[in-house]
Amino acid sequence: MEYAVIETGGKQYTVHAGDIVDVEKLEVSLDEAIELDKVLLIAKDGDYKVGSPLVEGAKVLAQVVGHERAPKIKVFKYKNKTRYRRMQGHKQPRTQLKITEILAEAKAPARRRRTTKAEADGS
Repeated sequence: MEYAVIETGGKQYTVHAGDIVDVEKLEVSLDEAIELDKVLLIAKDGDYKVGSPLVEGAKVLAQVVGHERAPKIKVFKYKNKTRYRRMQGHKQPRTQLKITEILAEAKAPARRRRTTKAEADGS
């Protein structure tokens, strides 16, 4: 079971491949494929890769399913004994993403070891 923890819109989400996630509004068109590169953790078959703060080279691929507004919340201001009442509503815009694939980091090429002056001279 593979999952990842991603960050978008200042919030963190735990996602699996095939999930549909509601995130803060993204300025992308419908059915567009996007890459989410702020991956904080990847778990695969009991093996965990934890970033500090991000996992290097890891990506989550997603497709935009829709744009909608969250259910309305009511903001009510009230002061007693003064007949002061204010009602205001708010609907937060959000984007629905379908997670298509979780890509772990690609293997980095092996680092070349520095040779010391003694090794370079052949001694």
